[in-house]
Amino acid sequence: MPKRPFLPWPDKRLRTPADPVDTLTDDHRAIWDDMIETMDAMPGLGLAAPQIGVMLRLAVVDASDARGQAIRMANPEIIAASADLNTYPEASPNLPGVSAKITRPARVTVAFTDAMGMRVRQEFVDLWATSVQHQIDHLAGRMYFDNLGKVKRDMLLKKARKAR
Repeated sequence: MPKRPFLPWPDKRLRTPADPVDTLTDDHRAIWDDMIETMDAMPGLGLAAPQIGVMLRLAVVDASDARGQAIRMANPEIIAASADLNTYPEASPNLPGVSAKITRPARVTVAFTDAMGMRVRQEFVDLWATSVQHQIDHLAGRMYFDNLGKVKRDMLLKKARKAR
């Protein structure tokens, strides 16, 4: 399947919450397959459907050293987060050329519908936890830089405009 193009920032869809997936279908599974191919071509650690213009609560994450461990999620939601934090550099193909160190919970438990249509809970730690939180932000119409203070966020967006 072809890799899909990314919406360029500031496309308004990147600021729009995605619609929930009611019943998982083969069409949704095909979108996940496209998303994994697109994510692997970046290369990236995750991808949310709105990043490629699909306004559904679908995401994939793969923070493994050896690719091929992607987890497919529909309607993911964080149900628990640790008090301990990690800081990792984050970026987005929707806003190329810039990144920022973002601090997030080091461990999260996420409820989501898996590829078989089952509602499951899974714990994610370290880089996996950061990636899944980043994707859930996208599904809510948020970008990673929304986690920065105003001055740092404005500097990052100014740098991104210059890079274009």
